[in-house]
Amino acid sequence: MINHVSVIVPCYNQAQYLDECLQSVLDQTYFDWECIIVNDGSSDHTEAIAQKWIANDTRFKYVYKENGGLSSARNAGLKVIKGDYIQFLDADDILDVNKLELSLAECEKVINSKSKVVISNFRMFTTDKNSSTNPFCELKQEYFTFKELLFGWDYEFSIPIHCGFFQKSLLDGFKFPEELKAKEDWIMWLSIFKREPYVFFIDSTLAFYRIHEYSMTKDLKLMEANSLRVIKCIREVVSEKYFIDYLCFVLEKKYSEVIDLSLKISKIENSRGFKILKKIKETSVIRFIFSNSK
Repeated sequence: MINHVSVIVPCYNQAQYLDECLQSVLDQTYFDWECIIVNDGSSDHTEAIAQKWIANDTRFKYVYKENGGLSSARNAGLKVIKGDYIQFLDADDILDVNKLELSLAECEKVINSKSKVVISNFRMFTTDKNSSTNPFCELKQEYFTFKELLFGWDYEFSIPIHCGFFQKSLLDGFKFPEELKAKEDWIMWLSIFKREPYVFFIDSTLAFYRIHEYSMTKDLKLMEANSLRVIKCIREVVSEKYFIDYLCFVLEKKYSEVIDLSLKISKIENSRGFKILKKIKETSVIRFIFSNSK
């Protein structure tokens, strides 16, 4: 049985990475795929690069839209796909050449299930995948449950979206929340695992996650501003019981963080070095007052 795979590549001002990304799709050992390049209103030469690829291989498709963010671009891709399976791939990341073939081989082990997801491991890189480094978290089979995804995300692990390989039925009716500027992939994973899919784990490096100065995940201010919107989205996905449990869990974590910070501050204030610095500061203030009173 031939299964058509749809690869969705959203791109916003990442033209410098796009060739390498699309080459990793072209190099796949599995051939029956389409690749939807979604230009999210880029102001660089993304369109010229995309046009070059679609001219050379008809499996590449091009969609242009006004800038609306990463979620909006992925949603635009979901609207036009024709595949039985979905592979997301951000424009600055790349796939191992065997990613599609090995993922499909896992899916074919279970014939009757209509909701299958394959998760592979990953490594990180900056410019060359051959000089990749260990991932920021260790993915394990036991993480891949709804409960673990809800309570363990960001605290124990997170799953880069291109580590996943999804049967299309799992995403029927799903839209990435466009009001989110980060963690929209977490909402996707929760929505998928709420459906209790058949999960396969390939503990091999089949995805490469690029680290660079423009990584959205490094923007701490963006993450903080986004947190309340994320909680609202979680409320729409999980049951009332799970939502209450999650809020209690977050409050407990935040409380622990405050206590830890207070203890660290207390240790600093009671240290000999801090007391000496405090004494120097007080002496300097006294000298300043007297020097200005003459």
